[in-house]
Amino acid sequence: MYFDSVSSFLEMGGHGPYVWVCYAITVLVIAYNIWRPIRTRKVFIVDLKRRLRREARK
Repeated sequence: MYFDSVSSFLEMGGHGPYVWVCYAITVLVIAYNIWRPIRTRKVFIVDLKRRLRREARK
């Protein structure tokens, strides 16, 4: 598909808002799918260290 200008590209023949919202949702879902396991792992490691320290004191 060929566009004459940047504004024509952004408008995409009147479908621009729908296309860009779909792209934004896709990027958010991918970012969440990357971020969430990293965050869960960090929380798990902190919790595990806390438990090991507590058990070592006994």
